[in-house]
Amino acid sequence: MSPLLVFGVIAGYFALLLLISYLTSLKSDNLTFYTGNRESPWFLVAFGMVGASLSGVTFISVPGEVGNTQWAYLQFVMGNMVGYAVIALVLIPLFYRLNLISIYEYLKSRFGRNTYLTGATIFLISQTIGASFRLFLAATVLQIAFFDAFGVPFYASVFVTMILIWLYTYKSGIKTIVWTDTLQTSFLLLAVIITIAVIAGQLGKSAGDMLAIVGDSELSNIFVWEGNTSQNFFKMFAGGVFITIAMNGLDQNVMQKNLTCRNQKDAQKNIFWFAITFFFSNLLFLALGVLLYHYAAVNGLDLPGATDELFPSLALNHFGTLAGVVFLLGITAAAFSSADSALTALTTSFCIDIIDLPAKKDVNQDLTRRWIHIGFTFLVFLTIVVFNEVNDRSVVSAVFKAAGFTYGPLLGLFAFGLTNPLAVRDRLVPYICLLSPALSFVLDWNSARWFDGFQFGFEILLVNAAITYLGLLLTAQKQPSASD
Repeated sequence: MSPLLVFGVIAGYFALLLLISYLTSLKSDNLTFYTGNRESPWFLVAFGMVGASLSGVTFISVPGEVGNTQWAYLQFVMGNMVGYAVIALVLIPLFYRLNLISIYEYLKSRFGRNTYLTGATIFLISQTIGASFRLFLAATVLQIAFFDAFGVPFYASVFVTMILIWLYTYKSGIKTIVWTDTLQTSFLLLAVIITIAVIAGQLGKSAGDMLAIVGDSELSNIFVWEGNTSQNFFKMFAGGVFITIAMNGLDQNVMQKNLTCRNQKDAQKNIFWFAITFFFSNLLFLALGVLLYHYAAVNGLDLPGATDELFPSLALNHFGTLAGVVFLLGITAAAFSSADSALTALTTSFCIDIIDLPAKKDVNQDLTRRWIHIGFTFLVFLTIVVFNEVNDRSVVSAVFKAAGFTYGPLLGLFAFGLTNPLAVRDRLVPYICLLSPALSFVLDWNSARWFDGFQFGFEILLVNAAITYLGLLLTAQKQPSASD
């Protein structure tokens, strides 16, 4: 594709985001950045969250990973559905009852300030790593499609991307993102649908033929029952449940959007409809994966060395201009959606949880928040550059593997708070939350040698959370928490 065409697509998309940012920033104040004034329509939040959840990982990695693990990933998504039900029925009522801006304020009222700061710090680290991993993948594709043609180095292209994201989020934060996520979801799903239509046209197949190709392919096998593989159903299903609870229900990035709904009932409807849409969206991406491999086989094309390169390679080099344009729109949407809400959530958590900015009446609230926003933009940029230097594994595995270690203590903290009345020794909590990921890493590293070939998958998150929970239980005080 012509670099000028690529530039036009990206520039046009960014102009649209700026227009949305301008419209949503009218009559906004500092609180709007954090809560959206709790005026977001639930159906808008639900649809927009699909794009934010899919991001570049699903857009590129999931179709390519079909060649390695077939449809085993759907077992993980099935577990996600149970996790979303827990979020809707347990966490949403809690957060709305407490009228929270940051969900980690719950830890302060339940346990104490040290626990509160520990939970918020874990989120800040987890979100920085997770957002950087997701944006790295999308930025890599944009580098190949556009920036390489002009000799722009990777770090410069990432820096430009981060600045563009900051520009349309710095005024109204979460209020803007609720609307831009809707646009991004539309482009992500449209890119997949048009790509499938282009493949059908080039192969001379009808819609029924395409369904038959997917249904008959051995790449569409879902269930894996072997005990020691990382794709085992029970391991992936359990991982899907608890990673969803941790990475969505206990993640300020995701929950901040839910808390912009008008009331608890709307937020719960948002979660349930989002979960349904999310499930079928993943089916669409998995079906695309089967069709990409079928197209390559029919045309005798050599497969790229890395599965993450399959979709970009075919879309930009073999499917024609239309498919190339919608792919670029999709990956651009993925790049922005994976970082814009993350930057807003990181800024919100730091302002509310770490420095308690709203209580500082003697400082310029708006200016301080904007500088913090800039700081996190630069931090994510540096993390992506570092990751680019050391990356040697599938991005989809890296994201969730890292989350298994960083989100585990959060899951353990909230689970402990919600399941018993005991108070913790607040000063010991930071040490427990450092020890549990360390022990989990040791177990994961040595699992095959210690447990007769058994290897942890996504379920390492549950082990991590259980160690945190046990540590809290062993050091708990006998009297109940006064705030419980």
